[in-house]
Amino acid sequence: MLTGIQIVLAGGDARQLEVIGRLTELDASVTISGFDRLDTSFPGVTKAEWTPEVLQNADALLLPAVGTDDEGTISAVFTDRELKLTDAHVAAMPKTCKIYCGMAKPYLRKLCEKHRVELIELFERDDVAIYNSIPTAEGAVMMAIQNTDITIHGSVCMVLGLGRTGLTLARTLQGLGAKVKAGVRREDSFARAFEMGFEPFYMPDLARQSGNIDLLFNTIPTMIVTAQVIAQLPLRACIIDLASKPGGTDFRFAEKRGIKAILAPGLPGIVAPKTAGRIIANSLTQIILEDKGQRGSAP
Repeated sequence: MLTGIQIVLAGGDARQLEVIGRLTELDASVTISGFDRLDTSFPGVTKAEWTPEVLQNADALLLPAVGTDDEGTISAVFTDRELKLTDAHVAAMPKTCKIYCGMAKPYLRKLCEKHRVELIELFERDDVAIYNSIPTAEGAVMMAIQNTDITIHGSVCMVLGLGRTGLTLARTLQGLGAKVKAGVRREDSFARAFEMGFEPFYMPDLARQSGNIDLLFNTIPTMIVTAQVIAQLPLRACIIDLASKPGGTDFRFAEKRGIKAILAPGLPGIVAPKTAGRIIANSLTQIILEDKGQRGSAP
């Protein structure tokens, strides 16, 4: 149980609703900011203005999936007001308070370093990333179906990166009857791809491998689908880039060549917010309970 733990949630989307529900089930004291347009009521949850004072007794601050933007703005779909995380907010937090988010941009990292506040990026955890890969893969397949006039079955699909998301996606496509080509960098990834029945190739060979594919899925957050690669793609191909913004695709050249290219980060929160919220809630509560246990056993 989280009895006595003070948790503040600032901004977010539908995923946060699942988190709020889970925290209240565990008897945490929950305060939410940036939810003034929310119709759903949560018994025992306090709504508060986003001021430094709201954080004075907090044990944890939960921010949205992308903690803040490069100027400190917190994404908040349930309010028309702007929420910003400032020096004053972080300075008001107790020294033991931790900040949780999915992933952090430099602004948030620097702010936490300046005030010596522990920052926990949930999406960096293997368990969270693997759980999140399931709705990501389903969302990617949904986008492929919506943006092509062929079936996944029998198509030639290329997946770049066999990390936690790429591996789940490649298996999903294969299960639907696609021929899957997998772009990898390491020898162990090449061997695993071969063992799983994919057609592996090394990234330096990407342009040559791109000549006869229907769908290209990128999971690598660096410029990998370059103009040289896009120039080799057939005009029927569709690129679905799952990497975080700005993605790893030359979207300008893809548009110029007439190839459909879609940047689609954050699919779990779009296609399955309830499931994605449960994933965040389970990870968050597990970390807090573990921390609470350590604090409780300290001399």
